[in-house]
Amino acid sequence: MLSQDHAVTLKALAAACPELREGADIDAIGDVVPGFVAWPSGTDQAAGLLRAAAEHDLAVVFRGTGSRLGWGVPPDRCDLVVDTGRMDAVLEHAAGDLVARVQPGAQMGGVADLLALAGQEIALDVPATATVGGVVASGLTGPRRLRYGSPRDLLIGITVVLADGTVAHSGGKVVKNVAGYDLGKLFAGSAGTLGLITEATFRLHPLPAARRFVTAEFVAPTVGCDAVAAAANSPLVASAVELRRAAPGGPLQVAVLLEGSPDGVAARAGRMADLLGAAEVAPEAPSWWPGPLDFTAAGTLIRVSFWVSALGRVLDAIDGAAAGSGTAPGVYGSAGAGVLYLEFPPGVAGVSSFTGALRAALDHERGGVVVLAAPAAVRAELAGHGGMAGRVPSLGLMRAVKDQFDPGHRMAPGRFPEVI
Repeated sequence: MLSQDHAVTLKALAAACPELREGADIDAIGDVVPGFVAWPSGTDQAAGLLRAAAEHDLAVVFRGTGSRLGWGVPPDRCDLVVDTGRMDAVLEHAAGDLVARVQPGAQMGGVADLLALAGQEIALDVPATATVGGVVASGLTGPRRLRYGSPRDLLIGITVVLADGTVAHSGGKVVKNVAGYDLGKLFAGSAGTLGLITEATFRLHPLPAARRFVTAEFVAPTVGCDAVAAAANSPLVASAVELRRAAPGGPLQVAVLLEGSPDGVAARAGRMADLLGAAEVAPEAPSWWPGPLDFTAAGTLIRVSFWVSALGRVLDAIDGAAAGSGTAPGVYGSAGAGVLYLEFPPGVAGVSSFTGALRAALDHERGGVVVLAAPAAVRAELAGHGGMAGRVPSLGLMRAVKDQFDPGHRMAPGRFPEVI
C-alpha cells in the first residue's frame, strides 16, 4: 500500500519523469502488480524519479526486457517499476581505446552490431535481446566466461543511481567516485537490490577472425572429466569448454571453442581434437550450445559452482541426489570454468529434496548450489532445504552493504538476501 495519497504520489513521480503510467497486470512481477511504471530517459530523470520514490517510501523494481525478472525470489512489494527501455543508446565508442559506454536499456544484439562495424565486441555471449543493465545486474555470462570472465570482469566504469536518488560513479571516464567501493563489482549480480545502473563502460575485444568447435562424446564419466580439465588447462587457449549430459548416468558431450586467426585456429583445433581423442571439428556450435541463457520455461533452473578439479565428484553428487529424489535433471554448462546448470521440466516432484541432498553432498567441496528460477510451489518447498540461495558465506558483509546503499530496503524488497 502506498504511504501517500495516490494522486499526490502520481504528481510527484510525473514531475520527475513524464513518461509514467499506472501499473497493470501485464507489469506484474510474480503476483505483485506495481502501482506505477516509469520510463526515464537518462541518469538525471532516473535520479529525480528515485528521489521522489524515496520521499514517498515507494518500493522500486528495475526492468529491462523483463526476461529474468522471474529468476530468484520475486519482490514482496512493488510500488514503482523503473523501465530502462528509453535509455538504450551507445553513448560513446572509443574504438582506438577498445572502450564503449552504453545505457542500460540497450539490447546486447544491437550493441554487438554497432561494435562489429569496427571489428570489436563485448565478449559476453548472451541472448541478443538481453539488455546491458539486465546482463550486468543478473551477472549473466555465456560459455566464453572461461577466457574473458563475467560482466564484472569486463566493466571498467559504471554510473548508478542509489535508493535516495544520489548519482554515483566508479571506474573509468567518471566525474565523481564513491570512495572505498568498486561499484561495478558490487552492482554486477546485485539483481536490482542496490540501485539502478544508468551507464556501463566496457572493455572491448577484437572480433575473432575464425572460430572452430571441437566436440567429443564420452561414455565413461572419468574420461570425460579428464578431457574437460585437459582442454581448460591446455596452452591451446580455449575460449570455452562446455559440457552436456541429457540425463543422470548418460554420456558426457564436451565442446571446446577456439578463436583467433584462420590458420592459427585450424592448427589449434587439430591439436585439440587429438587431445580429446575421437573428436570432431566444425565451424558451427553443437545444437545444445550455449545452454540455459534463454531459460524462460515454467520449470526449475539450478546453478552449481565448483572447482574444476571436483567435476567428477560433482557429477557423482548430482547422480546420487537424482536417484534419491526420483528426478532426472538435464546437465549442461561451462564445466571448464566450474559452472553447471541443472534443468527440471515443469511439474516434476522432488526438486526441493534433490536440492537439499545436492547441497549436503557438496558442502565439503565448497560448491555453491543456487536455484535461479523455480515455480512458486518449488520455492515454497525449498524453505526447508536452504531456500533459493542456500549457504551464503558472505551474508553478513552483504547485509552491511545493503544497509548502507539501501537503508530502507526499498530496492526489490524480498529478493535480498536471496540475491542470485
